[in-house]
Amino acid sequence: MALTSRHARAAAVAAVAGLIALPFAGVADFYLSYLYVIFFWIALATSWGILSGYSGYWSFGHAAFFGTGAYTTATLAGKWGVPFLLTIPAAAGIAAALALGIGWVVFRINTLRAEFFALLTLSVTYVLAAVISNTPIDGGGGVYLSNVSIPQLGTTVPGAIYLLGLVLAFTALAVSRRILRSRLGAGLLAIHDDEDVAEVKGVPTLHYKLVAFAISSAIAGAAGAIQAAYVGYVTVGETFSITVPLYVVLMSILGGARHWAGPAIGATLITVALSLFVGGGHAELGRAGVALALVVVILVLPEGIAPSLFRRFARGKNAAPVTAPAPAPATASEPGNVVAMKPPAVHVAATARPLLTCRAVVKSFGGIRALQGVDLQVEEGEILALVGPNGSGKSTLINMISGHFPLSSGSIELQGASIDGLAPHEVARRGIARTYQIPRLFNHLTVLENVRLCAFFGGAQDAAGESPDELALRWLAFTGLEAKADVLPPALNLHERKFVELARALAARPRLLLLDEVLCGLTPTEVDHAIAMIRKIRAGGTTIVFVEHLMRAVVALADRIAVLDQGTLLALGLPRETMQDPRVVGAYLGTAHAA
Repeated sequence: MALTSRHARAAAVAAVAGLIALPFAGVADFYLSYLYVIFFWIALATSWGILSGYSGYWSFGHAAFFGTGAYTTATLAGKWGVPFLLTIPAAAGIAAALALGIGWVVFRINTLRAEFFALLTLSVTYVLAAVISNTPIDGGGGVYLSNVSIPQLGTTVPGAIYLLGLVLAFTALAVSRRILRSRLGAGLLAIHDDEDVAEVKGVPTLHYKLVAFAISSAIAGAAGAIQAAYVGYVTVGETFSITVPLYVVLMSILGGARHWAGPAIGATLITVALSLFVGGGHAELGRAGVALALVVVILVLPEGIAPSLFRRFARGKNAAPVTAPAPAPATASEPGNVVAMKPPAVHVAATARPLLTCRAVVKSFGGIRALQGVDLQVEEGEILALVGPNGSGKSTLINMISGHFPLSSGSIELQGASIDGLAPHEVARRGIARTYQIPRLFNHLTVLENVRLCAFFGGAQDAAGESPDELALRWLAFTGLEAKADVLPPALNLHERKFVELARALAARPRLLLLDEVLCGLTPTEVDHAIAMIRKIRAGGTTIVFVEHLMRAVVALADRIAVLDQGTLLALGLPRETMQDPRVVGAYLGTAHAA
């Protein structure tokens, strides 16, 4: 495998060297221009994929940033005489600044997602085109660049433009690949699947979206700058055409928008196909044939060509994968398939003291008060059960503590420091992790990737030198899911999905673990397994607050029980005493009345 990797790297280096040498080897300008067009679309499609492919924020306004770059060069070089090469970074910077300005406003509005974001970016293109067309930037007549001196870089002008296109295409690919394999890429992929959960798991979603938007737009702006020099005459109609984003989207979908090489593969295939079959006297038939072929490929390979192509090579890529520590044999008091291993230790004080304090917590949804002044204190190291009838506010309180919802009034403190008003990812960084009543996994990430993401972003506790992969594998072994590490969540049953939720939360190394009906829907045997695991988690030093309706589990696990009813704290105390309280019985079973 190592030999194959070395051969692949050697072949890639040789290919790049060959491409660089073409203009110096006397290759005709026609072929250099043809290859430049391919590189142009590779750069543009790859830049689109950095935001839209990875995060799922589909942009139909990529022409706005491409056009910004083109008109930056047209103005600076064509009108003001700025050296052409200096206009390329300027075009990239102005396009990135425009993206940051738009993103700073748009990404803060939760309703502007999916098709709303796509339509908004498309409208930005038309607004920008109207502004440029009706100002001295263009004025309606276009901008000529025939007077712009383009450095030949030791070759001809077409050769120089070819080299610039080559450098930009490979830069875009290198940046996209680096992002995909970084924390930023992991966060963007999580945003793609479920942005709200990604934020709660510790991903700084606003920051990551802004960074991806700026990088994507900067590359598009640089592509626009080089394209302006290539065409020599810039017009609003051509530059801001709807053709640009449509081609870019189609190329990315064909190649695979969630893979760093996908847009490049799609761009190459579509550009070559159009040049081969659209020319001549049967252009319309050629376009129809290319369109039909694209439809067939997309239907057969819905994830795109690149993921399907690279998946077979990815199997067995790691010759020596990281393995979880060998589990100890199960004891007689534990279910047989529960891994008998101590969870990674968290460092907590030996004496009980307040870890979480909720004071007069109120949450209103319109005219409905889900929580009405709840006061609750959770001691460090305890297991606190949160029970009550349906609609009593249990899950709402969990959402408030984790930052999923903002407080209407009141305060929440973690170890004496206020956490109300913090973004969910900041709450997660302070050591609070949670599960969801209905599992909300990232469906396009494997089980291992789901858990590893939380190891990347969550928790304030020391990971004891473990890498995110090692930490993720340890918790998968703990929950008995190590054999499912490479499986996608839709292939799991309910029991397995709930345990992946648990593994994700534990990989965040929390001080406080919030479990929202983690036992709901499990069989009696699976419940016993889960109870054993929760006991072992607490034995490792983690404080637990869990919402549950299964009373035998509540009595078996809880040190104290807090009972909510109609958004108020009805009772708080030891399990058996609290559940025998007449107010609690009345809340669950109702009050007897004379006939």
